Amino acid sequence: MKDTYILGIGVTPVGRYADRSFTDLVADAYGSAVKDAQLVDPDRIEGTWFANMLADFWGLRAMRGLGVLAPLVEDGLFPNGQRITNVESACASASAAFNGAWSAIQSGANLTLAIGVEKMNPTDRPATELLDWMNGGLPESYWEPYRRLAEQLGVTFGFGSDRSMAMDIYALLALSHMRDYGTTIEQIAASAAKNHTNAVHNPRAQYRFPMTTEEVLADRVVADPLTRAMAAPRGDGAGAVLVCSAEFLAEQPSSVRERALRVRGHSLAGGRINASWQDERSPALSAAQTYQMAGLTPRDLDLVELHDATSFAEIHLIEDLGLCERGQGGPFTAAGATQLGGEIPVNPSGGLVSRGHPIGATGILMLNELAVQLRGEAGETQVPNARIALAENGGGIVGLDAAVTATTILERAA
Repeated sequence: MKDTYILGIGVTPVGRYADRSFTDLVADAYGSAVKDAQLVDPDRIEGTWFANMLADFWGLRAMRGLGVLAPLVEDGLFPNGQRITNVESACASASAAFNGAWSAIQSGANLTLAIGVEKMNPTDRPATELLDWMNGGLPESYWEPYRRLAEQLGVTFGFGSDRSMAMDIYALLALSHMRDYGTTIEQIAASAAKNHTNAVHNPRAQYRFPMTTEEVLADRVVADPLTRAMAAPRGDGAGAVLVCSAEFLAEQPSSVRERALRVRGHSLAGGRINASWQDERSPALSAAQTYQMAGLTPRDLDLVELHDATSFAEIHLIEDLGLCERGQGGPFTAAGATQLGGEIPVNPSGGLVSRGHPIGATGILMLNELAVQLRGEAGETQVPNARIALAENGGGIVGLDAAVTATTILERAA
């Protein structure tokens, strides 16, 4: 593998930006990434990968990144004539964009860019329209595995315009894991409480208030057995990351080289509709490929940021990533192993349930949280002497599996 580095990265805080456009949010994130990289000549960028999932909902049906970035070109804020590739992989869209930028470096480019942006909070129409849009377009056969699983569990599976399809599926998966391994709702709540508390000190987080396990359990049930506090909120935000070769990095001043982050491993892996918990599903496959590429094992990691779209996801993903044995995610979490100061801190940023989940930007936001930690800039949630960190970002759901999973391991270069 050719040595590849994150040269600069920038994000917006996650929130609700009713008065800000996709272009506005991208301008902030891209400008921050350029500043972070101390990039004097953006014209040296050899390609841009633009990630987004919901632009069609907002009426931008075709051009996406081409349309979002065009005003910045006219204002002299983005390179003219840039090669732009649109990318969409559901919740893993930004990681797929990063994959494009990383792959180009592997193929001989010296400087590339990945951008992700999302707006998820319509103000001129009800939020139920967004849920309808997200729930639609799938063939009837897609739902059969969930109907079969619901029948086995003795529950009813269904969703409507007032419900999130993803939440109902995650609820089924949680019930399945509880049946197969004895995972408890209290263990899932412990994950949520940890992440809400971690986010208090994260200035980029959408939610910045602590919660106890008891408060998480007492919150409103949105998809039995999952409560609102166990679910990622709808957020708006953007991220941008500049990726470079070793040769390009060598040209930069020491102040840039010292902050660069080496990409030790990176992988995308697709999922299987009929996979079981015992199978090597997409997250486990992606992680295994990334560990092999990096020449590392889970024990080498100092911290992990993972895709807790619900707090149950954190329970099974720490199993998939090899942080604990299959079926032991609940007890591992309840014992405090994933807390700050624990065996392996997981989601010190607050994770998706508290830092936020602007779908098309999330993968880059996760890489930014790794960068903050590896550069020693995380403040109250700093993991001491952090040198190697992993991000796992899932996109879509097929059966018990993620439709695609991206895993990335970063290392402090200096």
